[in-house]
Amino acid sequence: MNPNANNRNTADENYKNELKKRILELKEKRNAVIIVHNYQRDEIQDIADITGDSLALSKAVMRTDAKTIVFCGVQFMAESAAILNPDKTILLPVKEAGCPMADMITAEKLKAKKLEYPDAAVVCYVNSSAKVKAESDCCCTSSNAIAVVKSIPNKKIIFVPDRNLALYVQSQVPQKEIVPWKGFCPTHIRVQEEDIKEIKALHPDAEVIAHPECNPEVLALSDHICSTGGMFKYCKDSSTKSFIIVTEMGMLYRLRKENLTKNFYLATEHLICPSMKLTTLGWVAHSLENMTNAITVPEEIRSKAIKALRKMLEITGESQTVAFAGY
Repeated sequence: MNPNANNRNTADENYKNELKKRILELKEKRNAVIIVHNYQRDEIQDIADITGDSLALSKAVMRTDAKTIVFCGVQFMAESAAILNPDKTILLPVKEAGCPMADMITAEKLKAKKLEYPDAAVVCYVNSSAKVKAESDCCCTSSNAIAVVKSIPNKKIIFVPDRNLALYVQSQVPQKEIVPWKGFCPTHIRVQEEDIKEIKALHPDAEVIAHPECNPEVLALSDHICSTGGMFKYCKDSSTKSFIIVTEMGMLYRLRKENLTKNFYLATEHLICPSMKLTTLGWVAHSLENMTNAITVPEEIRSKAIKALRKMLEITGESQTVAFAGY
């Protein structure tokens, strides 16, 4: 055993504990809540007031009375919070925390696609910018995409930006004609069919639980397909004792914490989102200390984008919460 390594580990833990203490003090001072996505670092999940997937977090932000929201996630999530809560201060601890998938579609490109399909409605995955949302008819998340598409009266639907989610929805709603954008999640597409077969051979009794952003051939080998929020519920309710998780590695921390008698295996070590891992305790403390990286959305964009978000919330039965946004 290396005593220097032990000393470093102790020093790291002490430093993290000091940061957590400071964050709690600043949170009270700023009348703030800390909202954390399921893919964040373990220590960031530890300081969360609310954790969840993108839909759960969108609802949570609207329901809180706090004046300051520290959004531990990525840019599009903080933008959505700002769209729905123009009277609150939305802080993104690390301004560089973006989403490559969201960057694969722009408002200009979407406008051009709409001209190609004038009779189509646009369903926009929340993993997109405020400007793209403003050009869309309705938003969706991975947990409600099927319900949203079913509810749209148009037979033809332009679905942006994730192709894999679009293809999955098409398989579940064959009566619609979906025109998928060619975007993708760089983390989820790293998982290959061979990865699933290999880990399934190691854990033959484990169920494969996959996120719909994965490639179709991976989903075909899965026992259950759902959002991150759906994974927590499914694994908790299931009598199965072992699960292979096919989504970002941050999920394992809470899954293991909430299911002590069950086993969880990551499908592949490549399931890590660099953008989600940019947020650290130090950046959260810095953001609260200096009120830095406040996310705002220009009113001319916000007034359009909120319509797409509001439509989604109406479909999911949460339309009453939109009153928080002043509409």
